[in-house]
Amino acid sequence: MLDFSPLLAHGPLGPAERHDSLRHCLEHYLEHYGMAPLLTERAGLEVGYLDTKGYRLWTQVWSPPAPVGTAFVVHGYYDHLGLYRHLIERLLAHGWRVILWDLPGHGLSSGARATIADFDEYGDCLRSLQQQLMARGLAPRPWLGVGQSTGASILATDALRHGGDDHWSGLALLAPLVRPRRWPQSSLVHSLVGPFVQSIPRRFNNNSNDAEFASFLRERDPLQPDRLPVEWISAMRRWIPQLLALPASQIPTLILQGEQDRTVDWQWNLKILTEKFPHAQVYRQPAARHHLVNETEAIRQDLLDTLGHFIDRLITPDTTPKPHKSPTS
Repeated sequence: MLDFSPLLAHGPLGPAERHDSLRHCLEHYLEHYGMAPLLTERAGLEVGYLDTKGYRLWTQVWSPPAPVGTAFVVHGYYDHLGLYRHLIERLLAHGWRVILWDLPGHGLSSGARATIADFDEYGDCLRSLQQQLMARGLAPRPWLGVGQSTGASILATDALRHGGDDHWSGLALLAPLVRPRRWPQSSLVHSLVGPFVQSIPRRFNNNSNDAEFASFLRERDPLQPDRLPVEWISAMRRWIPQLLALPASQIPTLILQGEQDRTVDWQWNLKILTEKFPHAQVYRQPAARHHLVNETEAIRQDLLDTLGHFIDRLITPDTTPKPHKSPTS
């Protein structure tokens, strides 16, 4: 198994070629996660750590020559930014600067593995990163938020709390989490055993139709956590009613959802999110499972094409009226 722990000694965010002593490890990291081909004369990379309150976050900034805006990509639970090469490639092709970071407790960021005391800490990290990157001139507007699952919940909460479109010009929520599948049963079990158990073994479900990707997660990704902390479930349980209580937002929003998703309660989630984002465009992919950015090529291209049309309209708005897509259509 590869060991990327030497990268924990990497310094602050800066040009990828800056740290000669870690170059070999960084090259292996980029190659292992299929990101090395993204480094071309038309795409540069800054990489390293940014410090936020309580956490040291592994961060990457991918830049085309003349960015049309900044896309903040927030990964899902158990994930890390190394799994998002297809999304990075598509956003760069549309001219966006792409900023990603490993969430606390994930990937190469600090924090207890795969847990958080409170979901608000995710939002605090997001805001701190944005402020630091703005101060460095690395986050030109407009801002697009793209989140997968838990990443989508982080972005949705931020947008609903802070309101208006002066912060976010658009959101793309991929297989968004509001509550997991079978949440009433899971919540009851959590209430009964939570006081007595700190964590349970992780089950590697097939979250994609791409069997090679599923095998990679189980067998060849050294950054995958192998346990589910009860603390994280407790934090999510407190966060759900907070989200439900927030007022709606008019921010342009795209929701991409696979109809074969067995991770989140997607029918219920779409009902909630189309109430919270009444102008949301919903696209349901009949064959897709949960990990949308790592689906089989045909499904992935369908989803990324839909995303591409949406983000292009943020730069050159289409004024043709569009009917609202019902989550049951």
